[in-house]
Amino acid sequence: MKEILNELIDHRALTKDTAKRVLVELASGKVNASQISAFMTVYMMRGITVDELEGFRDAMLELCIPIKFDEPVMDLCGTGGDAKNTFNISTLSSFVVAAAGQPVAKHGNYGVSSFSGSSNILEYFGYKFTNDSDELHRCLDRANICFMHAPLFHPAMKNVAPIRKELGVKTFFNMLGPMVNPAFPTRQLVGVFSLELARQYGYLYKRSDKKFLILHSTDGFDEISLTSSFKCFSPSGEILMEPEDLNLPRLRSSDLKGGANMEETAKIFMNVLEGKGTAEQNSAVIANAGMALYCAHQPNDLFAALAQAQESLESGKALQSFKKLVNG
Repeated sequence: MKEILNELIDHRALTKDTAKRVLVELASGKVNASQISAFMTVYMMRGITVDELEGFRDAMLELCIPIKFDEPVMDLCGTGGDAKNTFNISTLSSFVVAAAGQPVAKHGNYGVSSFSGSSNILEYFGYKFTNDSDELHRCLDRANICFMHAPLFHPAMKNVAPIRKELGVKTFFNMLGPMVNPAFPTRQLVGVFSLELARQYGYLYKRSDKKFLILHSTDGFDEISLTSSFKCFSPSGEILMEPEDLNLPRLRSSDLKGGANMEETAKIFMNVLEGKGTAEQNSAVIANAGMALYCAHQPNDLFAALAQAQESLESGKALQSFKKLVNG
């Protein structure tokens, strides 16, 4: 590991195979905590290469506990780490998409720098995390959505988790999160916190058979924030869009603020589901959920997909999907 650290400190990149091997060694307990911390710190100081990202991803998927579904499931997931402290936009969007008819296998974890991680909010409402395949299938059957708390599916990362928590800032594991869903979804909406990472994701996803859309707001949000223009990467290329292109209002960052504690965070979450959210909060959720439905080609028209997302939220269907998941 010392040799690897010296290479990285000398600004040399790892090959895909070396990156995969190193992550497997981290997971196996062969690397001490100080070295793991140093390894993660390197990637806070410099960018990650496509080969490194691919190698880390392959290691995580090889070591995970896989879950298989017969349906073409979708994940809506952001990298997090954008330090914007928004409310739970991607989690809410997941329930909207599920209620609109697209099965969702949501992969998530606790938030790095806020209370808006999908695991934070579902745990608060009493959802019991599980990696039992039968139970996850039952969740999908009754709510059209199941939730996979990342640590239960990546047990090999137990040596890394405490160090990530102590650091309390985004690491390259945030970059990997959306890529290592153990359900291997064939449809995916991904939000990323940097334009460089969005392009790297696009490069890797184009080499897969996924239907995908990768989103990055140009003012740094890892989703469609409607506060600025946003980049959208798909199998057909890269485009720049404006909130007005979705026939949705341009928002301010303050419109998307999350809670200062879990109680406030949960209240915002339920307000949106129960039809008591602000017009701005609803617009952000509809934008992301609609884009996800469009990605899944359900329907294959952006404005129809946005209308479907709006109906799913405003009719209360998304709320019912949430209740069916959490309450059983």
